[in-house]
Amino acid sequence: MKLIIQIPCYNEAETLEVALNDLPKKLDGVDTIEYLIINDGSHDDTVEVARKWGVHHVVNFKQNKGLAKGFMAGLDGCLKCGADIIVNTDADNQYCGEDIAVLIKPILDGEADMVIGERPIDDTEHFSFVKKKLQHFGSWVVRKASHTNIPDAPSGFRAFSREAAMRMNVVNDYTYTLETIVQAGREKIAVTSVPVRTNAELRPSRLFKSIWGYVKKSVLTILRAYMMYKPLMCFTLLSIPSVLIGLGIGVRFLYFLANGTGGGHIQSLILACTLIIIGFLTFMIGLVADVIAANRKILQDVQYHVKRMEYDREAPVKEDKKKDGTKDILYFKPERDEEAAVR
Repeated sequence: MKLIIQIPCYNEAETLEVALNDLPKKLDGVDTIEYLIINDGSHDDTVEVARKWGVHHVVNFKQNKGLAKGFMAGLDGCLKCGADIIVNTDADNQYCGEDIAVLIKPILDGEADMVIGERPIDDTEHFSFVKKKLQHFGSWVVRKASHTNIPDAPSGFRAFSREAAMRMNVVNDYTYTLETIVQAGREKIAVTSVPVRTNAELRPSRLFKSIWGYVKKSVLTILRAYMMYKPLMCFTLLSIPSVLIGLGIGVRFLYFLANGTGGGHIQSLILACTLIIIGFLTFMIGLVADVIAANRKILQDVQYHVKRMEYDREAPVKEDKKKDGTKDILYFKPERDEEAAVR
């Protein structure tokens, strides 16, 4: 059983070593533990600190691409390196490294494929009152959208089985935390959560500049994810108010018409027809989106099988070995002989 702990990094030279020192070196049920960092276009000595510490793998971006893309590149790198379990944690040492044993236990026991660490939000001192309430509210919205029971949806401390990691897809550029839960719930991936501890804050969060900016982006991420997996329901709900209002105005016009005064209410008839047509077209868009969603599921299944063929093949990953023993994972299309290409 091979565990790879991945850490997305962007200018984390000051805190990375603290986070790495806190990670476990041995765990029950795990034969090998390796460490991988995603260098998201850092301008400081993040990579040098990681290599000096002894990180096994480095995924390099030449420029900053954001947390979501860094997370997916990390999963890709871990899978290519043969990980059976992948743990994602933060470079600012927000999460307690000892709790990784608790985090991966449901996966080792075969109870879940995705495990999310539940932080003690109400007891976290550096969380403001507003942030605590918004964290709870946001998690409630994600639970409703995903049909899961995850109490701390924004938590980045999470573990994935190899199977779950190969099924993950993140399409937004902001964060992976919310979308992956909605996806796991809608795709019937076994997901659970476990209580974890947090450490004192080493630096302010860089994910958002203001609490309201974070709320706005989070709401858009949840809505987009929900529309991807339940488009017919979403567009049906959007069409209902327009249709109901249009029907109400139409009944009102028929009432006046029956009383012989309908001639003065032609505007109401036009408005009623317009609203009903808008509602009908919105519903039709939902039907088209539902067909597209069905095709997306087929494409995701194809993508999953392609990933299995790529990641489970016996050929080793091409890596750029450094003098200090670390490796930069290179993203490339593997060279194949003519016989393999025909296949």
